[in-house]
Amino acid sequence: MNRYPLWKYILIVIALLFGVLYTLPNLFGESPALQISSAKATVKVDPGVVQSVQQALQRANLNAQSVFFETVGTQNSVRARFADTDTQFKAKAVLEQQLNRDPSDPTYLVAFNLLPNTPQWLQSLNAVPMYLGLDLRGGVHFLMQVDTKAVMNKRLQGLQTGMRSVLQDKKIRHAGISRAGDTVEIRFRDNQTMTAAREVLASQFGEVIFNEVAAGEDLKLTVSMRPESVRQTVEEAVQQNISTLSKRVNELGVAEPVIQRQGADRIVVQLPGVQDVSRAKDIIGRTATLEVRMVDESVQRGTEETAAVPFGSELFKVGKGAPVVLYKDPIITGEYISNASASFDQNQQPSVSIDLNGDGGRRMREATRNKIGKLMAIVLFEKNKGEVLTVATIQDELGSRFQITGMGSSEAANDLSLLLRAGSLAAPMEIIEERTIGPQLGADNISKGFNSTLYGFAAIAIFMIIYYHLFGFFSVTALAVNLLLLIAILSVMQATLTLPGMAAIAFTLGMAIDANVLINERIREELRAGNSPQASIAAGFDRAWATILDSNITTLIAGLALLIFGSGAVRGFAVVHCLGIMTSIFSSVFVMRGFANLWYGRKKKLTSVSIGQVWKPTT
Repeated sequence: MNRYPLWKYILIVIALLFGVLYTLPNLFGESPALQISSAKATVKVDPGVVQSVQQALQRANLNAQSVFFETVGTQNSVRARFADTDTQFKAKAVLEQQLNRDPSDPTYLVAFNLLPNTPQWLQSLNAVPMYLGLDLRGGVHFLMQVDTKAVMNKRLQGLQTGMRSVLQDKKIRHAGISRAGDTVEIRFRDNQTMTAAREVLASQFGEVIFNEVAAGEDLKLTVSMRPESVRQTVEEAVQQNISTLSKRVNELGVAEPVIQRQGADRIVVQLPGVQDVSRAKDIIGRTATLEVRMVDESVQRGTEETAAVPFGSELFKVGKGAPVVLYKDPIITGEYISNASASFDQNQQPSVSIDLNGDGGRRMREATRNKIGKLMAIVLFEKNKGEVLTVATIQDELGSRFQITGMGSSEAANDLSLLLRAGSLAAPMEIIEERTIGPQLGADNISKGFNSTLYGFAAIAIFMIIYYHLFGFFSVTALAVNLLLLIAILSVMQATLTLPGMAAIAFTLGMAIDANVLINERIREELRAGNSPQASIAAGFDRAWATILDSNITTLIAGLALLIFGSGAVRGFAVVHCLGIMTSIFSSVFVMRGFANLWYGRKKKLTSVSIGQVWKPTT
């Protein structure tokens, strides 16, 4: 009656091992460390930087416990762990000097960091501690809204000017091109010309839909973007903003920045450890600029650093194709680029396709019409310092749409297209929420949250054991398993623990013990009715199950509503709350019954149960 099959006990043991293994990393604390990341959009951190860091530390006689390469999302970095903060501070000064030739224009950023002290054997099992949110570590939080209307307006403007340029190049006459809401309207005098224009435009612009309509005496061709192209345009704009923000945040030296998408058009930026809000806003809102310039070929290639730089020209020493002397007057700047994407040329080799707006296309045609065979360079300016992205030969007169070929690999084409788009944000953003939390407040929050959970658990344990005796001990043990499993699951998910999350953990303890109270009281009712102890235990668990399930499902529905419709701190609470409900059902019913069956199930002639005072009705 009260015996579990062997597989159920094995399942309980596996759950306990899982809980212990993946909860342990949260108990080892953290060590001082340094994070080395790229300070420039054109410089990538690769595994080779690990050796440079190790050699720099060895020359300074500084011992690092470990130096390793790490990739988080799309950001690469090198981490170095140290035994104490004194070595950490010395190593930071050494690495900043050794890795950067020009301190005023650093190539790499060295930021203070903390790394978990999790043993290697646990890390090999992917057992790592939870992340701590801003309210527990301190820092700055921004919620930013992307202006998707501006994205579409810019894209349609690019289409409008691009189509005008294509029709002009093909010598197809039209009666005017204009914008009408989210469409581009092109008017024609006759059907034959409209058909020819449609065929030419369809071959050049595959992302649009054409529709022919009559407009009085004229014929009108309306052009609108395909729904999937609209979604892709907005998606690329948001991703480009995220990528641009990631590069800018590196300048702040933030160890564990969080830059992630929230919903369709919002971006959350969390900067742990940053307290200077004005500087953070300045960096996030900073705009890099792109310039397309002609190469001054009066200076022979290969002699740029020794030859005299002509008046009106400028020497660039950094970048792909450098050193190179360029004219100071740009052909176009980044504001004329409406889109840049990786593609393939006519020989199926990786290339970069660039779309310019109307003014940009006109400037490019005028500048390149008589410069075929000449060299042209694209320069990225950040903090008033230029870096050459590419030097290309002009093969033909360029217009509103052209390609940069000879990229060598698809990865190089993707990188260049991203840089061309990431010179500035793809769309304006507005900060709609801002929070700043001090580090001392974060430490206080951790202490208070931990103490509230600890004291709450202790109070519940004392009450349950006094009131329900041995079954109270079973209940407390099941509650401990519940807490163990909850923290383990949050660690495996790499969830970010926030103050609302800690409140949800404490709240879950109260919710979970309620199920045990229901079971214990149901067993008492069966004993009062005169049933045998073994029958009372079995009936108590079976008949309490339906009530426990109903109450937890209704609470879970409320938690899911918070998870789906909530945001920020509300979602953090909802995640822990929903997980806590599931672990509490497992521990309060399955695990607690396992303990009861293991203790009482082997006794054939059971005469009493240690469940506290059972008040029986008197006759």
